[in-house]
Amino acid sequence: MLRTVLLSSAAALAAFAPFHAHAQEETFGGAKGADMSIEAMEPDGGAITIGRAGEYPADIARYLLATGPGAANLSPDGKTIAFAWDVTGESELWVMPATGGQPRQVTFKTGVFAPRWTPDGSALFYSADRDGNEQPGYFTITPDGSTETEVLPAARGDFRIFGDFAADGSFVYASTARGTGVFDIYRGTMSGESELIVESELGLAARSISPDGKYALVTETVGEDADNLYLLDLATKEMTTISKPTVEDRASHTLGSFAWKGDSSAFAFSTNVGREFGALTVYRIDEAEFQMVEPSDADVENVEVCGADGEIIAYTENRDGFDTLRLRNAGDGSDLPVPALPEGKYQLDCEGNEDPMLMVRVNGWQTPGEIWMIDPVEGTGEKVFAANLAGLDPARLVRPQVVRYPARDGVELQGLLYLPEGAGKGADAPPVIFDVHGGPSGQSMATFDPVTQYHVARGVAVFQPNVRGSTGLGRTYSTLDDREKRLDSISDLVDLKAALAADGLIDGDRAAVMGGSYGGYAVNAVLAEYPGEFAAGVSLYGVADWVTALEVASPSLKAADRIEYGDITEQRWRDFYSVNSPIRKADQITVPVLFSHGVMDPRIDIYETEVMVKTLRANGVEAPFIRIPDEGHGWRKLANQLFYFRKQAEFIEAQLGLAQGE
Repeated sequence: MLRTVLLSSAAALAAFAPFHAHAQEETFGGAKGADMSIEAMEPDGGAITIGRAGEYPADIARYLLATGPGAANLSPDGKTIAFAWDVTGESELWVMPATGGQPRQVTFKTGVFAPRWTPDGSALFYSADRDGNEQPGYFTITPDGSTETEVLPAARGDFRIFGDFAADGSFVYASTARGTGVFDIYRGTMSGESELIVESELGLAARSISPDGKYALVTETVGEDADNLYLLDLATKEMTTISKPTVEDRASHTLGSFAWKGDSSAFAFSTNVGREFGALTVYRIDEAEFQMVEPSDADVENVEVCGADGEIIAYTENRDGFDTLRLRNAGDGSDLPVPALPEGKYQLDCEGNEDPMLMVRVNGWQTPGEIWMIDPVEGTGEKVFAANLAGLDPARLVRPQVVRYPARDGVELQGLLYLPEGAGKGADAPPVIFDVHGGPSGQSMATFDPVTQYHVARGVAVFQPNVRGSTGLGRTYSTLDDREKRLDSISDLVDLKAALAADGLIDGDRAAVMGGSYGGYAVNAVLAEYPGEFAAGVSLYGVADWVTALEVASPSLKAADRIEYGDITEQRWRDFYSVNSPIRKADQITVPVLFSHGVMDPRIDIYETEVMVKTLRANGVEAPFIRIPDEGHGWRKLANQLFYFRKQAEFIEAQLGLAQGE
């Protein structure tokens, strides 16, 4: 159940007829509407103060206002960059020359997150939903923003996952339009036609089309951390299995993107089939076999082929949430020089056949976003877009340190620890916030985290654990929380807190636990299973009752759920979660908990949060509740972020005994 806060599509406010956010008829994905009888805080649109530039610690608004580019895409000729940027308060599309220069806003009031250039470079393609309901329409807009076209209108109940373009402008995508709660494969055209080409039993996704337009690569979800890989002949509509490990040996083929050779004879990708970590791998169509190019002790990601003949392969290696960029000569296997880049996570895109250029978008602990252009042949590069830090001093931002400790059963656990400048140890150790990622197959990474940096600047340590079940630490590690082992990952939080306190790095008596999505479930669970371990909790749109959560999960989740959690239609799993859900033990929660949820959430019904709020309040436990009418699974809009995170910061500081006020 991939319950994370990152979404692939965004709100297109003008694309739908008016809709009442609290209406009960919105049932897709379980979003039935809010119980308005529950007392809750909601954003009121009031003025936000941000303090003066140079003041330190800075107001939380300055951290939230620090912005950089989101998902970016380089035009086919390598001359223009399109990217998402939320500097206006909602994410929109912008374009700029690849050589640098003034960015120009292209879309307005769409909330779109991920642009794609059409194959001829004449337009930008994007998907956009409404207020986070994840049922998008498809649109194109010219790079100058003068002409916008609806390609496929949004349809109620139609969840879509875009795949790739063919050279003729047609495209493949996955959709639930058949109405059976499964993802099928469709082929669409820019004129608005759509054809069902492969029916699924549960969940398929089209990923990439070969340059000659003959084949599409299709994956089938097998748990959150794994998938099967198929080759789809787009003319005959026949699918051939490329890799389908047993469920016991399940593996991922989508750790990186798929990068085709120009003649369509082979593609490069990353897979951990038969390995702990994803390795750079080539699959040759005629030979129908894998060839591992190079083993790695870290996951290979972001695979790109540069040049008309694919003479250079670019990729990243993910070690403990920090990326390393590598350039490889495809002919002799030698490493090519790479310019120094800021630490963090990278997104790559290589375009231009004769003079290839590699775009690298950086998001790191010291920058909310930069774009670099690199000559992969010469190994030189320059920054063409710099982040806006909203008056923050980058020298005051804190680098996370990687820590490892054994769990009670001997499993080695890992996480990223942010310590305040000059933090003491032992009796002088700082209070701490445990910030649990979603997923559960997510990973805590060294990206820019405004809320973390705010708390650390005010003297509170932040620990981002990668408990068992997290990705990035090996294939076996990501399976250690499956089904009956779910609560082992919850005890990991207790073990990590004890270890950090024993090392004198944190004050274990002043520890709060926070998380969104699956991380919200972890908050609910650890407070119920281990009362007294944490002084307070912050649960954002988290699961409270697995029985109802698995029953109403959106189509994008059901395929993974059966392996990760068990098939809720089977009585044994209903019995298991009837006991092992936070709501069944909520009367054991004795500390204050701040809850929040978006009314439009299609992944986890707002009911999950409402039932926790009502239960804790009935037991006399403080349970403030923030309800956001125009958001789904996470806060996309700046106004809502400013409102929510200020309230969250005030709550945490009050519970940990820190001084109030900004």
